[in-house]
Amino acid sequence: MVKRVLLVGLLPKLVDDFHKRLDRPDIELLSGTGVEEVRAAFAQADIEHVFLGGGLDLRARLEMIRVVFESSDKATVHLKDHLSGPEGFVPFVRAVLGGLDDYEPRESSRAVLRAQRRDLLTED
Repeated sequence: MVKRVLLVGLLPKLVDDFHKRLDRPDIELLSGTGVEEVRAAFAQADIEHVFLGGGLDLRARLEMIRVVFESSDKATVHLKDHLSGPEGFVPFVRAVLGGLDDYEPRESSRAVLRAQRRDLLTED
């Protein structure tokens, strides 16, 4: 199964090279550089994982996280460090994706109860 991964902070022209270096044929990469591109990506596709580059402004990163969590109840968000610079992006994404290979989000009983409560409160 192909998983969609959104890389934020990576220019679109660099995606093909990033994908080759990542060496993960099971991953479809999408990219964006700002909040509106994150919003557009979630409107167009079901995205499993989001990686935010370390060079992005903190306010922008926080707003992007808000967009992700408002757009999806299963996407994971990963914040890259600033120290390792752009050359650390591929190793970071590879390492995190390797750790997530066996992870498949499932609805928890708490989420089910929360949804039921919300439905009861919104009934007319």
